[in-house]
Amino acid sequence: MLSSTAASQVRASHILIKHQGSRRKASWKDPEGRVISATTRDSAVSQLKLLCDDIVSGKAKFDELASRYSDCSSAKRGGDLGPFGRGQMQKPFEDATYNLKVGEISDIVDTDSGVHIIMRTD
Repeated sequence: MLSSTAASQVRASHILIKHQGSRRKASWKDPEGRVISATTRDSAVSQLKLLCDDIVSGKAKFDELASRYSDCSSAKRGGDLGPFGRGQMQKPFEDATYNLKVGEISDIVDTDSGVHIIMRTD
C-alpha cells in the first residue's frame, strides 16, 4: 500500500453525458430531466465521441466543452473534480483515471451516472 498521500491520489476532469439508464435523470442544465430521459446511451456515447474528436484535433479545449456540455455540477469548474483517492469514485471511473497518464484522455467510461470521458490532470 502506498504511504504517500500525493502518490495515492489523482486529479481529473471529466465530461459526463447522462442518458435514460443513468441513476439520476436530472442535471444543472436539465433540472426536469426531460432531455436526459429521452437520450439513449448510444446517443450519449456519440455526443462524447464528437466532443473528444474536437479536443484531440485542437478545435476545442477540454474545460470549455466540459463547461458547456457536461451534466455534472463540476462543469462550472471546467469539469475539474479535484484530487481524489481510491474508493471515492465509482469503480469504473476510478480504474480508468488511475490507468491514465497525466494529460491523457480516456475512452468512453460507463458508470451508473452515465458515460464519461476523463482527462487526468495530476
